Amino acid sequence: MSLSVLLAGGGTAGHVSPLLAIAGDVRFQDPDARIAVLGTPEGLETRLVPEAGFELLTIDKVPMPRRPNGDALRFPGRFRRAVAEVARMLDERSVDVVVGVGGYVSTPAYLAARRTGTPIVVHEANAKPGLANRVGAALTTEDRVGYCFAGTPLKGTQVGMPMRTEIEALDRDEPAQRKAARARLGLEADRATLVVTGGSLGAAALNSAMLGAMQELTDAGLQVLHITGAGKGEELRAAAAAHPHYHVRDYVDGMENAYLAADLLVCRAGAGTVAEVSVAWVPAVYVPLAIGNGEQRLNAAGAVEAGAALLVENAAFTSDWVRGELLPLILDPERLERMRVAAERMRFPTAAARTMTAMAYRAAGVPHPGRAYGPDRWTKHERFYRTGEETA
Repeated sequence: MSLSVLLAGGGTAGHVSPLLAIAGDVRFQDPDARIAVLGTPEGLETRLVPEAGFELLTIDKVPMPRRPNGDALRFPGRFRRAVAEVARMLDERSVDVVVGVGGYVSTPAYLAARRTGTPIVVHEANAKPGLANRVGAALTTEDRVGYCFAGTPLKGTQVGMPMRTEIEALDRDEPAQRKAARARLGLEADRATLVVTGGSLGAAALNSAMLGAMQELTDAGLQVLHITGAGKGEELRAAAAAHPHYHVRDYVDGMENAYLAADLLVCRAGAGTVAEVSVAWVPAVYVPLAIGNGEQRLNAAGAVEAGAALLVENAAFTSDWVRGELLPLILDPERLERMRVAAERMRFPTAAARTMTAMAYRAAGVPHPGRAYGPDRWTKHERFYRTGEETA
C-alpha cells in the first residue's frame, strides 16, 4: 500500500527546503508514493517544487489582516473558500496524511484535514512557532509534532531540521574532505578561511562591515569567501579586485562545501542556517535579521549558550567589530576548536526528514516500507554506530 501525502508550506526557502527534504525521503522509501505539495502561485515553491519533480497544487494566499480595512471584511469568505478548496483536494486525491511546515497555506490545510478526518503531522522550523503551526499542533496529537530547536513552545519532540543528506553526512574531522571542499570553491587548502553569507537575499549590514575591514582581513593572511546574494556584491567585488584572497560570489551551489571550507562562518540566524551549521559543527558568528518577531535571535540561542557560536546584533556588526573581535577570533585556532567541540557536544538531531517521514506513515496507518539507507545517506553519527569509525 503506497502513501498518499499532501505537504503544505511555501513562500520562502525556510519552508520549501525542509518540505522538499521530507518529500524526497518519502519518495526514497516508496517511489510509487503519491506526493503533492500545496503552495501559492507566487512563492519560491513555484520554481523549486517542479524542479524537484513533485506536483505543485496552489491556492491563493490569504494572510490574516492586521488592521480593520476592506481586506479584513473580505478575509472570512476568502479563508472559508481556501479551506473548502483544500478539503476538495484531499477528498479527490484520497490523501492519507497532511504534513505541514508552516506558512500561509498550512492553516487552510490543517483545517481542511480536520474537516475531512485526515491525520495531521506538523514540523516547526523556528524556535518561536508561527500561527499556522500553533493551529496545526492544536489539531493533532503530540506524537505527530516535530520541531527543530529544543525549548520550542509546542507539544511534540525535537527532531532537528529536514535537510539535504550531503550536509548531514559531511565530516569536518576529515582533512581530505575539507581540502577537497576548498579546492571545489577555488580556495587554498591550508590558509585560514572565513566564510561570510547573508543567505539567498544577501545582507547589506554584513556586506558593508566586511567591505570596511577587507584590507585588515587580507593583511592578516586570511582568505575570505563572501557569498553576497544575487546582484548584491558589485561594490565588494570591485574592492576585492585588489585582494586576491578575498573571493566574492553571488551564490555557492552546495553549501556543504562552504561549511567544510570554513574555519569560521558569519551568517544570519534563519532556522535552516542555524540547523545546518549546528549539524556541520562549524564555529559561527550569528547576526540575526533585525526584523520580524525576534525568531532569528531565538534560533541561535542554543548554540550561543553551548559555546559553539557568538551572537552579534545587526547594528553592532560594523567594520570596527570585524577588526576588533572577528579578526582575533579567526586567528585563534584553539578558541575555534573549543567552539567546534561545543557544537559537536550539542548533539543536534540529524536525519529529521526520515523522522518526519516515519511520523507521517504512522499517522496515516500505512506500513513504512523500511527501505535501508546506504552509506551515501548515513549521517556522521550513523557512520560511527554502523562501522565504528570515530569522527571526533
